[in-house]
Amino acid sequence: MRVGFVEWPEGLEPYGSEWVKITSRLADAQLDILITNELPFDPWIADRKPFDRQTAQASIDVHAVGLDALAELNIPSIVSSRPVWSADRLINQAIVLEGGQIRAIHTKQYIPEEPGWYEASWFEPTGDCFNPTDISGLRMGVMLCTDAMFNEHARHYGRQGTVLIAIPRAAGTSTDNWLTAGRMAALVSGSYVVSSNRYGRSKGGTVFGGTGFAFGPGGISLSTTDSTNPLLVVDVKPELAARQRSEYPCYVSERGT
Repeated sequence: MRVGFVEWPEGLEPYGSEWVKITSRLADAQLDILITNELPFDPWIADRKPFDRQTAQASIDVHAVGLDALAELNIPSIVSSRPVWSADRLINQAIVLEGGQIRAIHTKQYIPEEPGWYEASWFEPTGDCFNPTDISGLRMGVMLCTDAMFNEHARHYGRQGTVLIAIPRAAGTSTDNWLTAGRMAALVSGSYVVSSNRYGRSKGGTVFGGTGFAFGPGGISLSTTDSTNPLLVVDVKPELAARQRSEYPCYVSERGT
């Protein structure tokens, strides 16, 4: 199963010369599954506060156009995220796009609030979360960016037979902690862990660090993206994940079970 992961530019628009280059790379890669970065289209709105309904709606609108553009790529399954209205703010909703149809599969639960990432001013943690789903024949789970720092969810995904955990991110330039989180997620779940990120600087000055990554079951580093390799592919083998779940530490029972 060919799974692609990327680093895409801040402020990406689903048309124009940059999009043409991206779609050309994707066509050559012949993917089964694509994992994009978190909220991949339009400028990063959480680099400022307070919350503004007009800006929020503009982001929703651009992501709707972006998802239509993704649907035209002829990739069987695409995992991404989009902003969706909640009661007073937005939710950051992970989705899978299959056969032109969008299915919600997770909402971001761990939401930071600090310079560059004033996400709690814009988003709230509501809705379904941390439930595995079948995508292109693979049992998959999603953790959106900061969700990945809470490793118990990766372990529980593994306990539910998850083969692949996707981590779409909008993360900064300090990548060591993210690589550690990804490797630990693979180690405790026995799953493949694949993450995409954006790169570049937002209008508000927030700098994103790229470095999409993939780890194999057991935490083996497979590859990381960079400016010369913004799209990479990992071959996901479900039998390796199934075998790893019988190995340490995956087999260890939780206390009290």
